[in-house]
Amino acid sequence: MERMSAKRVLLAKPRGYCAGVDRAVETVNQALELYGPPIYVRKQIVHNKHVVTTLEAAGAVFVEENDEVPPGSIVIFSAHGVAPEVHEQAKKRDLRAIDATCPLVTKVHSEARRFATQDYDILLIGHDGHEEVIGTTGEAPANIKLVDGPGDVDNVSVRDPNKVVWLSQTTLSVDETMDTVDKLRERFPGLQSPPSDDICYATQNRQQVVKEIAPECDVMLVVGSTNSSNSVRLVEVAVQAGSRTGHLVDYPHEIQDAWLTDAATVGVTSGASVPDDLVSGVLEFLAERGFTDVTEVESVKEKLTFSLPRELVRDMKKSPSLQ
Repeated sequence: MERMSAKRVLLAKPRGYCAGVDRAVETVNQALELYGPPIYVRKQIVHNKHVVTTLEAAGAVFVEENDEVPPGSIVIFSAHGVAPEVHEQAKKRDLRAIDATCPLVTKVHSEARRFATQDYDILLIGHDGHEEVIGTTGEAPANIKLVDGPGDVDNVSVRDPNKVVWLSQTTLSVDETMDTVDKLRERFPGLQSPPSDDICYATQNRQQVVKEIAPECDVMLVVGSTNSSNSVRLVEVAVQAGSRTGHLVDYPHEIQDAWLTDAATVGVTSGASVPDDLVSGVLEFLAERGFTDVTEVESVKEKLTFSLPRELVRDMKKSPSLQ
């Protein structure tokens, strides 16, 4: 598409919080209100600096492992999911665990257990060391083999090429995941697919609208943290889809004026763990530099919501003020 001369912003929608992140953050907020601080959270509840620092200020204490939590305390497990052994560790320390794992990640865990029971080799497409990958692998460590992108396919070995299935981390690039699947299928023609696509709806929707606006953008600004897989992917998707450049920022002050030199159209979106007030700050930053024509581009309406963890809901019912 031909780029226009007026300084404008194409604002992607959907953007920001997905249902799983909203549920996880609300879980911590409600736990703080119900039980009072401190509330311990294993790992970052979601991968966003601003969210974590805001919750810390409210009384949440983020730890890396259960053994940092005083016995008998409340601990919340992050949206990315945990391995079964983490639940066992919590029980041994007499911790009151609240599981804020995104239900879509829980679905992948369930699939891993089911295919492992049938003794499949499970090829898990994902990034080595990501918390979601660690949690899913823990469901069936003897059966799961990590495939870290298309370039890792040649390193894969299986016991029976006719009994292989792929699963994936939910926050990957849709295109890269399918590239990996295609390459795996070249090696293992009998490769089976999961009963439903593992890439989460929010990841797909945020990538889709970025693909739609990227060809018109000189710069794509993605609000999100560097440890947020889905946010990093949005930058990659934008550039691949036609944006001249793309940048990931946590806060407006991180935007460099040099990025905007000679830019007529700036695209703005945010990762699935980013509150919208951070996007508002970016729009104000851009407006101060002449980018006052803001057009919101919506590709799909999102209506999905998830109920809070049952452990929390049970206790909330005992407290009338929180119902």
